Amino acid sequence: MAENGQKHQTLDTLTFLRVRKWYILALATIALTIVVAQVLIQNHLDSQLSDSRVINVAGRQRAYSQKLVKESLLLQKGAEDTSLPERLKETLYVWETSHSGLLYGNDSIGLPKEENPEIIQLFTELQPHHTTMVEAVKSILQKQRTKAAIDQEVNTLLQNEQYFLTKMDAIVNAYDTISKERLQQLKLKEYLLLGISLLILLLEVLFIFKPMSIQIKRTIGDLMQRRQQSEMDAQKIQKIAEDRQASLQELKELNFAIDNAALFASTDRNGKIAFISKKFLGLLGLEKTPVNSYLYEALTQNEGQQQYLRELLSLKKRNIRTEEIKIQNHKGIEIWLDMSIIPMFQTTLKQSILILCSNSTERKKNEAEIAALNQRNYEDRMQQKQVQASLIVAGQEEERKRIAKDIHDGIGQMLTALRFNIQSINLDHPEKAAEKVAYLKDLTSDLIKGVRTATFNLTPPELGDHGIFPALQKMTTELAKLTGQNVLFENKAEVNIRFNSLAETNIYRVTQEAVNNAIKYAQANYILVIIDVTENLLSVSIEDDGKGFDTSILSKPPKNNSEGGMGVFFMKERIGYINGRLFFNSNPGNGTRVTINYDLQYEN
Repeated sequence: MAENGQKHQTLDTLTFLRVRKWYILALATIALTIVVAQVLIQNHLDSQLSDSRVINVAGRQRAYSQKLVKESLLLQKGAEDTSLPERLKETLYVWETSHSGLLYGNDSIGLPKEENPEIIQLFTELQPHHTTMVEAVKSILQKQRTKAAIDQEVNTLLQNEQYFLTKMDAIVNAYDTISKERLQQLKLKEYLLLGISLLILLLEVLFIFKPMSIQIKRTIGDLMQRRQQSEMDAQKIQKIAEDRQASLQELKELNFAIDNAALFASTDRNGKIAFISKKFLGLLGLEKTPVNSYLYEALTQNEGQQQYLRELLSLKKRNIRTEEIKIQNHKGIEIWLDMSIIPMFQTTLKQSILILCSNSTERKKNEAEIAALNQRNYEDRMQQKQVQASLIVAGQEEERKRIAKDIHDGIGQMLTALRFNIQSINLDHPEKAAEKVAYLKDLTSDLIKGVRTATFNLTPPELGDHGIFPALQKMTTELAKLTGQNVLFENKAEVNIRFNSLAETNIYRVTQEAVNNAIKYAQANYILVIIDVTENLLSVSIEDDGKGFDTSILSKPPKNNSEGGMGVFFMKERIGYINGRLFFNSNPGNGTRVTINYDLQYEN
């Protein structure tokens, strides 16, 4: 057994190390892809920002050339606006500065130095006309110029403007073409990154998901085998308990046959004593039969016991009744009696009674000693089985925690990074590619949601970190989101109390099973989980206003193919592990309430 366990542990460790190695490799590849993508995209975005600024300034140059000509014509015609020369001078400054910035760069207006040979050649062809227009405007702005000289400079402006506009259009078109080529390069790079990301996802499916599913299947199979062994051991314990009960019954019948004939009494129709045997009188501590007294007064001096015996002997029944009672005789000694109440003259309403008794005091003492011994043996065996079951449950929970951590820390983060990377793609025209990207986004979202749901169902981190109170609140919130049903949580405890991990785990799992059963079968408008802590008791109740059910079916043995029956069976088993109690209260059409009680004395 030890060698098998060690071998199983070694194989499990090797599998985990291999999967972890592929995780690290996949994470490194994803990280490298993201870094490369960000560098390339940021560089292109920076160049796009410069391109948009350059195209804007280049387009503005055409408008400023026309503005120069317009303001010069106004000055030629002798406009009365005295600020016109200053405006013309300002327009010339902006126009000349922008032209120089486009060619040689200007940080103040955000223009880089032009390095494209084609555009430099266009600026070279444009330069003579630009220089001529600048000199003409400067000449117009000189004071004491004659009208003939101004007319000549304006004619020079008009002659060179058309050529300037034509060349400037060619420069703007060249800028636009270069910008589109850069955008196309960005699209190709993004397509390449998309292909790499999809390839990484395919490799993860082949080398991570598949080995993990095989390992999980093996682990679950091992746990199910251990559960079956535990059920077989429980059946053996039940058989021992039944044999003990049968032995006790045989001993009781034997004692009754030996002692029954010696102790007897009778009453008249009014319940007063008619006769008591001598041995019975000695047992009761009486020297003679009381005169004109009721039997219940002779049997005991305790008032509470007298009240119970009076009600018992006054019942009008036609069948023999057997009772085991404890009395205090007239000497203050406590005695156990096996009492048979035999009605006489059954045809009348007021019937006399014959009492046959056996002194079972010694037998009760022996039974108590036997019961104590059997109880100790039984508790020892049950404790051993509970320890085994606890180890199984603890192993299950540890395995869930490990699987949940792997899924959450590995797959969830990788798929989230993949989703962000895909969302950065900007496809303007290819419709099929856009549909494919949209489909991948939806698929990625579903995968992330599935990973988070699986992580939550396996082991909620709140249970280990903060305890049963936050864990149940988180569970109801998540189930409400996932199912769309009205799942509510109410905490009546004043503070968050922590219990031992076994109790918290089993209470959480039983509550989770009860809520899931209500979601699946109750058809309820609301499901309410209430937790409360009193001085010595932790109580959790799960209530719904659904269709309810007949609780008598819970007493029937569950079938292996009955999901609900096996679920209740495992709920009872889990509560039994921690010595708790589980109650079901339901009627068809009146909803259901499941109550879990855990005695806090087991925490000490």
